[in-house]
Amino acid sequence: MSQEAFDQAPETLTVRELYTGGKLLVTTLTCPKDTSKAALKALYRDRWHVELDLRNIKTTLGMETLSCRTPAMAKKEIWVYLLAYNLIRLLMAQAAQLADLLPRQLSFKHTLQLWFSWRQSDPGNYDDEKLGRLFILIAQQQVGKRPGRIEPRALKRRPKPFPLLVKPRHAAREEVRKNGHPKKLK
Repeated sequence: MSQEAFDQAPETLTVRELYTGGKLLVTTLTCPKDTSKAALKALYRDRWHVELDLRNIKTTLGMETLSCRTPAMAKKEIWVYLLAYNLIRLLMAQAAQLADLLPRQLSFKHTLQLWFSWRQSDPGNYDDEKLGRLFILIAQQQVGKRPGRIEPRALKRRPKPFPLLVKPRHAAREEVRKNGHPKKLK
């Protein structure tokens, strides 16, 4: 945050606390008449979609590690990932509309995998009939209803005890030939 933006922020902030579903929710939506407890509870439950969307962008599309070296190119790379995400979501929305489903009922990863295989099998000529068949395939894989789902924030696999390769492979090989392998990290 810039100093200018920080200076414009208020000194204090009024919040509303409420207990629902065994959780304490804190919100700036302070008027109970405008925003009911049930509406806030539903909003909190829907935050799961935000986590799924971020996971899809980072993990499923592969944006966990950016490959660019300059900030300007990193911004462009992030915009390309967001564009790809929105295009996949567009395919899901079209398939859901034809199948009379909600787009959130369809699998993002399934749609991405179908899109890749469909593009490889017949690159080029796409007519309405072929797109219709793709939409039918996309709509076949639905995600289950998972209300109140909670997942642990932990790594399933621990990282390897080796240092990162931060120099060209040929230079690292030469260093190992000259000095031997480095001691193991603890």
